[in-house]
Amino acid sequence: MIAQHGEVTVRGVGLHTGCASSVTLRAEPGPSRLRSGGAEAWLADLVVVSTERSTTVAAGPVRVGMVEHLFGALAGLGLVEGVAIDVDGPEMPLLDGAAAAWCEALGQLGLQGAAQVTPTRVAREAVVVLGSSRYEFTPGAQVCVEVRIEFDDDRLDGEASWAGDARDFRERVAPARTFARVDDFEALIGRGLARHVEPSSVVVLTPDAVHHAGRPFARDEPARHKLLDLMGDLYVYGGPPLGSVRATRPGHTANAAAFARAVADGILVRR
Repeated sequence: MIAQHGEVTVRGVGLHTGCASSVTLRAEPGPSRLRSGGAEAWLADLVVVSTERSTTVAAGPVRVGMVEHLFGALAGLGLVEGVAIDVDGPEMPLLDGAAAAWCEALGQLGLQGAAQVTPTRVAREAVVVLGSSRYEFTPGAQVCVEVRIEFDDDRLDGEASWAGDARDFRERVAPARTFARVDDFEALIGRGLARHVEPSSVVVLTPDAVHHAGRPFARDEPARHKLLDLMGDLYVYGGPPLGSVRATRPGHTANAAAFARAVADGILVRR
């Protein structure tokens, strides 16, 4: 991580492409924006164009993959504007496999987010069901995002939630690492990917063990990572809204479809 003259640059490798990537974050007044390949787009104009194993967003010629961890950090820290993001590479780097590194980088900019400041709200009670995924929306005066994961694994706790506090996000949600079952991880390796991944950034679940390095593993860490992903995907649609969003069996594909439907149906609206 390199910080100088009001900006910070982080470098790493993308999980799904195996390509080197660098991201420079700058504090700039006005709406947040994403720059890539010499083009620029407002974050508010981005749309989800792919959800294969991660979230890829685009607007015009701007296209960047695996944005969910950085976007989750922006959401959790209450940074709804004032950030310029320059990306050199097809996807965001994996870094620590979570959002703690992104929180550290954003902290270098000296920006002050505001807890529970969000441009969106839940306008009415509704349920969106997509296959085995279920999203419950409830109006309210506070931010509340919850996930429930049916892991079918006694080693794991299946629920996690966040109530809009930036400090709680930094300490509890942001450090939750990417996880994969061993079959999925071996599939990535078989495609020539994931070999570059630091063992400390990914938790691998096998039938007999939970493989991890560095920090201790907690039973609810996979659920907290799903919560992080959900928050990052919500950020594309204005951020975690005022009110309650409860997701059962969420995933990037279902998240994008559910939130797009919620916006189209007037469930999620601008404040």
